[in-house]
Amino acid sequence: MAREIISTDRAPQAIGTYSQAVKCGQTVYLSGQIPLVPETMQLVEGDMEAQIRRVFDNLAAVCEAAGGGLADIAKLNVFLTDLAHFPLVNQVMADYFAEPYPARAAIGVASLPKDAAVEMDAVMVLG
Repeated sequence: MAREIISTDRAPQAIGTYSQAVKCGQTVYLSGQIPLVPETMQLVEGDMEAQIRRVFDNLAAVCEAAGGGLADIAKLNVFLTDLAHFPLVNQVMADYFAEPYPARAAIGVASLPKDAAVEMDAVMVLG
């Protein structure tokens, strides 16, 4: 099966040896997104809600570049440096997703790239 590399300037460019997403057939594997502003490659200014929204916006941009949208995400992984922010993730996620919601995991981690407080990756299925 051929692999297609997905890239868009509407999401942060890779800060390592990875692609923003890889499409294999109708399945798209989205790399982790932290709350970087694509134009500056700096963490978004503001509170935790602003960081969560930036991550969802970045994921949405990569989904669109791959021919889909957030509604096509089958599995979402959320990484938080403080699980106390999990209720806020749920609250903000309700602004970006409608039922049926994707499968999801929330994982507490010690640290994330660039000292971000949140990172998310996903698996999207098209069609």
